[in-house]
Amino acid sequence: MTTLTRRKTRVDWAHFLKDIATRYPDARRITLVLDNLNTHRSGALYEAFVPREAKALRDQFVCVHSPKRQLAQRRRSRTRPVMIRQCLDRRIEWIDTLRIEVACWRAARD
Repeated sequence: MTTLTRRKTRVDWAHFLKDIATRYPDARRITLVLDNLNTHRSGALYEAFVPREAKALRDQFVCVHSPKRQLAQRRRSRTRPVMIRQCLDRRIEWIDTLRIEVACWRAARD
């Protein structure tokens, strides 16, 4: 699943989680593997939603944070995520252009 936002805020991340939960309504637990970005905290759900809905979403996800050491090693390595290598290997000034590029990349991958 790919979602593009103008910024990386906790509320944006909370809404992304809700989109994932909506996409997989029958899943009892959804495991997320996350980097250590400061927006990736369960408190973000409480900033975006009422407490009852935030708790329900929080209980639906299992978050596994990648170790900082491995993250640093990955950043130093020459391997980059596939989407970056194949689609986002240059500066894209406008978010609408970025959305088109990512949509085309996803269509080609699917």
